[in-house]
Order: sequence, then structure tokens, then C-alpha cells
Amino acid sequence: MTTHSPIHSKNTPLYFELRKDILFQITSITAKSSTFGRRFNFSDLMPIFRLNDNELIFPPPYLAEPGGLLAIGGDLQPERLINAYQNGIFPWFEDQGTFFWYSPDPRCVLFPEEIRIHKSMRSIFNQQKFHYTLDTCFNEVMRHCASSPRSDQEGTWIGEDFIQGYTQLHQLGIAHSVEVWENATLVGGLYGLSFGRIFFGESMFSKVPNASKAGFIQLVTALQKAGFLLVDCQQETNHLLSLGARSIPRETFLDYLQQNPYYRTLIGKWSFCPKEGIQCSPQSS
Repeated sequence: MTTHSPIHSKNTPLYFELRKDILFQITSITAKSSTFGRRFNFSDLMPIFRLNDNELIFPPPYLAEPGGLLAIGGDLQPERLINAYQNGIFPWFEDQGTFFWYSPDPRCVLFPEEIRIHKSMRSIFNQQKFHYTLDTCFNEVMRHCASSPRSDQEGTWIGEDFIQGYTQLHQLGIAHSVEVWENATLVGGLYGLSFGRIFFGESMFSKVPNASKAGFIQLVTALQKAGFLLVDCQQETNHLLSLGARSIPRETFLDYLQQNPYYRTLIGKWSFCPKEGIQCSPQSS
């Protein structure tokens, strides 16, 4: 029984040695962010695959270059995004209409039972400083994530194509948002995708201190009650490590993905439920 969506390994490879213009372009873009911690080295060069716009297929993740870059091209239509995430691949940014697809090794994840709630955060929950909702304003959460300044990068990878693509997944009941409210004001949040018993986190924002951290803890606590196996955090950050995230080999992460299709995906509109963690209802049109 095939547990993965089809991955095709016969894409025409785009070799950096033959396309120095692409190499310099990618090097320049990637150097803007310290997420992966280093620039590309010529000694690290591996084939980067150009996706076929007419086929929703990806090369195997193990062919990614050392920084995680696997392929360029394609689009963000729902079918391609679903295929990507189910196989451990995600789009990180776009430049002049070209999308860049990653599968980093190692992979940063958080096992829900390992969530770390520090004393300062316990105080915030005890004081009921915030209240939390799910799936009430997905598009607004994405736009806040896009506009939030980040100390480790210039600009944002969340452009209009990203917002449109993930909003379509939200309308399909696959992408979800967490909203953090202070009184009636949206002060924090995050969004991601859910397949089986894995939540794939994408981005978060805070307008006031600790808002996104509180929203993340609220979500992970609910996911644990709902029986989720792990939260995909993609890449290490000090913020995520402080909450209990850790890195595992990509091969181990892909093993979890191979088992994931055996679990039912909670498709629809989510809400927090004290007993089951996550309550799922049909998505309104």
C-alpha cells in the first residue's frame, strides 16, 4: 500500500554549474535570512530541480542540497501544496514569480507531550490575560504574519500568492489559524496545516509580548488532547527551542509521514474543546 502521494524523481535537474545566474540569484536571496545559518558554498552544490508546471510532482526529499533547498518553480495551488506537505516539503519564499521548495535536514519538531511552559507563561494563563479562538479570521492572521518585522530576516516570504494559496487550503478545511485576543483586539496568532495527526506550523505574529507564545502553547495543549503525534516547526529558532522543540533527522520525520495517512484528518472548521482539545465542524462556504 502506497502511503505517500506520488513523488517523481525524473524531473529535469537544474544544475548550478550550468546556470550561474540562478546560483547568484538564489545565493543573494538566501543570504538575506539567517534561518538556515549560512550562505551557500560552491563545494556544497547539488542539483536543484525545476518543477514541471503541468505535473504536481516533486523529487525525493533526500536530494535536497545541504541547506534544504530541493526545487524551484511550480505554483501554490492546493493540490501541489498538499502533495508537498505530505512528503516533507514546503515552500519557503518566492522571487519574481518563482517559488523555492525546501526539505531541511535535520527537521525541527515539537512533540506535544514535551511542551515547555515556563513560570512566566503559567502566570499569563492563570491571569487569563488572553483568550483564544480557532479559524475565525484566517486571512487576517496571515496578513499580520506577513507584515510582522523579524530580527533575523529582511522582508517576508508571505506574499499575495502565499496568502491566496493557503486561504484556499483554509476554505478546504485543511489550513487553520489560532487567534489570540486581548479584550476585543487581535494581538497575536499563528497558522498552519493539519494532515492526519501532524500539525505543520507555518508562521506566527505578536502585537504584544508573549501573545504568539501563549497561542502556540494553547494550540499544542489542544493537539495533545486530540492525539496529535507532533508539530512540524521546520527550522530551529530560539523561540521554538524555549518551548520544547528539538531537531530530528529528516529520515525520522519522513517515517512519521509514512504512518500519518492511517490517521483521520480533521477536515473542517476547528474550535477549542476542553475535553477533546479540538472540535471539528463542517467548513462554511
